Amino acid sequence: MKGWTGNILRVNLSNKTFRKETFDQDFAHKWVGGRGFALKILWDELKPGIDPLGPENKLIVALGPLAGIPAPNTGKTVVAAKSPLTGGYGDGNLGSRMTEQLRKAGYDALIVEGIAPEPTYLYIEDDKVEFLPAREVWGKGTYETNDWFYKKYGRGVGLLTIGPAGENKVLYAMIRSMEGRAGGRPGMGAVMGSKNLKAIVTKGSKEIPVSDPEGIKEVGLGDLRKVGDLDKRTGWSKQGTTGVLAWCNEVAALPVRNMRKTSHPDAWRIDGERLNAARIATYGCPNCTMRCGITIRDHEGHEAEMDYENIGMLGADLEIFELDQVGSLNYLCDDLGLDAISAGAVLAFYADAIEHGAIEGDFRFGDAEKAKELLKLTARREGVGDFLAQGTMRMAQKIGKGSSDYAMHVKGLEISAYNCKFIPGMALAYGTSPIGAHHKESWVITFEIMHTTRESYGREKAEKVIELQRIRGGLFEYLPACRFPWVELGWGLEHYPVYFNKITGLNWTLDDFWKISDRIYSLMKFFWVREFPNWDRTRDYPPMAWFDPSNADKEGIIAGKVLELEKYNQLLDHYYDIRGWDNRGVPTRKTAKDLGLEEEAREVEKFAKLE
Repeated sequence: MKGWTGNILRVNLSNKTFRKETFDQDFAHKWVGGRGFALKILWDELKPGIDPLGPENKLIVALGPLAGIPAPNTGKTVVAAKSPLTGGYGDGNLGSRMTEQLRKAGYDALIVEGIAPEPTYLYIEDDKVEFLPAREVWGKGTYETNDWFYKKYGRGVGLLTIGPAGENKVLYAMIRSMEGRAGGRPGMGAVMGSKNLKAIVTKGSKEIPVSDPEGIKEVGLGDLRKVGDLDKRTGWSKQGTTGVLAWCNEVAALPVRNMRKTSHPDAWRIDGERLNAARIATYGCPNCTMRCGITIRDHEGHEAEMDYENIGMLGADLEIFELDQVGSLNYLCDDLGLDAISAGAVLAFYADAIEHGAIEGDFRFGDAEKAKELLKLTARREGVGDFLAQGTMRMAQKIGKGSSDYAMHVKGLEISAYNCKFIPGMALAYGTSPIGAHHKESWVITFEIMHTTRESYGREKAEKVIELQRIRGGLFEYLPACRFPWVELGWGLEHYPVYFNKITGLNWTLDDFWKISDRIYSLMKFFWVREFPNWDRTRDYPPMAWFDPSNADKEGIIAGKVLELEKYNQLLDHYYDIRGWDNRGVPTRKTAKDLGLEEEAREVEKFAKLE
């Protein structure tokens, strides 16, 4: 079976045992890898209702046929588990040397079970697995932790680590790798911490099985150079993802003041142009020739790596417009192991709730120094930090007083940095994202604003959301590979079947991949329904603040305009109809059969009736 090692490494931290397991060609072809492998393993092995921070949850590290192969932006690793933040399926991807090293060690996936009796790290080298004490780095930030492991094993190893936030099980703790790489927004770092697992270190020496090694090397390396040339010609990486900030401010889509506002006159002070001018270094993921990790000197003198999401959420949404201070907040999130998007949203919600008299506190918008203090308390779960560590959904449930309406999350995951109070299609993308509100699944906002009527709730928007989910949340998550060459440089999707076929020896076309994407999205929804049997369509709604006329902008290009709930429901109906889901948003029996999910549908029927 070329293209896959055919092996999964299963590790039990409780009794310090491990074993190599195999999977067959049918499994490989049905789920491909990455998100597909992780989802199917979790579906099969987790009982519904388990504690996400208990011993029964499993952390999955999953790769795929493109992972680590020399081709454009193939350095991605997927991490997944039942989410402690949302209670549903949770995952994320991050650029990491783990991608290549775990495959060279001979595995396409790693399953971590149980809880170590003391702080531990895993060392995997080919067929050798060691459970080693992590006391020396327990409690340390991720920068110091990474340096400790690099000194011990060399910088070429695959490395996944957590910071104090993961150790203390902050519900939106993430997993770190390399310089500024991070992933697993729905609390994957907390799952790792709940297992007393500080790090996973991997080194491999085996050949990755490839059907046409010379062919993929020639095409892949040539295309890496072409993507690099495209980046040089367009100049995209001069600002990287932060180039979108000025555009969001211009089109009234910027998160400002807990998304109460959609633009700000001082936004230019933290935009991509200013960031590029302050650049002191640039980092990227393995196999990347369009590096977007722009690093600046923060307020305390640290090197802080920035992107749009953290500038949007730790800057504009908190009304902090000093770039070095935003850099400090992002550095803290990275070092402490906090997801920067959720951390910014939590602080913004906290300031908003204080301002509206729903809770007492001394934090105000614009207060960078207090924000730093709160992030440190959150990572340690000390004082008010224990409250902030729970995320906006649980905070609002405890505060009450109508605060749930302006807790900016979907399914418990905080909304990333696009304010959609008058962008119906992007609101739908957030509402139907299968891990909670995340822009990575279907970044439809540019299509919507530049190519359609913004106020439209037409079927074409639902079609576009699904098209992008099939590509971004499907193809790029299960191959896996970074989407940026396609998104930012126009690198055609037709290249990816070429890579896949040279690696696997198959003869797939793009159309073959879309059914796999649809299968994965339907099983992700089944996962949620199994956990929440009384499922209804309101779980696919964005926050009510986006429908509230009193929350409309008072001036600017969308003054007085917000989403309309009745029309949003019509848009959601279009989405469900195209997907073959019922009016609750649950896949039907026919859809399950068409996608080869009959067995999974029978399991769901124990919890919720299918149409």
